[in-house]
Amino acid sequence: MNTFRTAPTLIIGVGNRWRRDDGAGPAAAEALAALGLEEVRVLETGGEGADLLDLWQGAERVILIDAASGPPAGTIHRFDARQQHLPADLFGASSHAFGVAQAVELGRALGCLPPCLTVYALAGCDFAHGQGLSPEAATAALALVAEIVLELGA
Repeated sequence: MNTFRTAPTLIIGVGNRWRRDDGAGPAAAEALAALGLEEVRVLETGGEGADLLDLWQGAERVILIDAASGPPAGTIHRFDARQQHLPADLFGASSHAFGVAQAVELGRALGCLPPCLTVYALAGCDFAHGQGLSPEAATAALALVAEIVLELGA
């Protein structure tokens, strides 16, 4: 999904909708895109690290949303990725081997992180094959959408 306009804020939903709660990032991004927020561009990606480095190139403000494996399910973790390292073990349930944490660290090493990079991780509990979020992940995704709307001042 893409709003096809340049915007000061880029939101990227990361994950695989065919791995249950791993689809939390794309689900939250889809809900944000549906709001039609001004000056916000929304994308969805499977989360391969090299793709993320390309997607955020030239963006001033990036918000990444991905699923996490840290308990308790439904918890929302927020990281200022410019100021702190992401705990790789939190993103361990991801279906992508070189995912968000690794992409951020590679971007840091290469000096190509966006000026503002916020990463949200939604703790899931069901990463089996299939579609649909667990109730905990679905509730967290809706709460995160509201949190991001407030953060953007929309």
